[in-house]
Amino acid sequence: MKIKLLLVAALAVLLQFNATAQSNAPAAMAEIHKNPALIPVKHVTKRTDDVLERAKAAPGNYDIEFIGDSITQGWEGNGKNVWQQLGSKYKIINMGVGGDRTEHVLWRFDQGQLDGIKAKVAVVMIGTNNSNKNKDGKEQYTDTEILEGVTAIVNEIRRRQPDTKVLLLGIFPRGKTFNAQRGRLLEINQALARLDDGQHIFYLDFGSQFIENNGDISPGMMKDALHPGEAGYKIWANAMEPKLKELLAN
Repeated sequence: MKIKLLLVAALAVLLQFNATAQSNAPAAMAEIHKNPALIPVKHVTKRTDDVLERAKAAPGNYDIEFIGDSITQGWEGNGKNVWQQLGSKYKIINMGVGGDRTEHVLWRFDQGQLDGIKAKVAVVMIGTNNSNKNKDGKEQYTDTEILEGVTAIVNEIRRRQPDTKVLLLGIFPRGKTFNAQRGRLLEINQALARLDDGQHIFYLDFGSQFIENNGDISPGMMKDALHPGEAGYKIWANAMEPKLKELLAN
């Protein structure tokens, strides 16, 4: 009889423990899940090291700092002729690293990417790599996570360089024809536009200039339907020019 009573008591305790654990599960899961787009991590490439060293080797005042991924790095490739033209008018520095996602840019900030650099304007275009799928064909980040990652970069620039105006660009369209990934980026851009406060942060979206009337991206504009050719960098420079003049004048 005593054994039965002990078994019943033990079962009651076990059931109570299980119920408590289940009731705490949502909070525990919420605590465990963290947005990977916000957790600084190094993108291990020579370019990462080179760009960090570039900023440390040439500190000082700049008109424009460009922050982003391979599309920004491409100013030194497909866009080099346009870059030289920009350089003849403004003092500029390129902080673009191919393959970077938002968390990689945040890591570079933590490593001193902006230390010693005093730029009047920061041109930011980042997030397209966060929208890629993994090898299993699954999304690696939600749209909200990507939005939070880009927003964190803008906020970090404001915190680390309070006198710098941020020119946040809409993420460029990608893919030869209409596709779900391009649609995701458009939705994220709509939310990014809300960051424009008209004082410190300014949003500019000229992605429509990269596509044809039927929605296609031509090889002449982006050979791989992702990275602009020289014509694309001309569009970029021309689209920025009016806003840059305004921000630099102020």
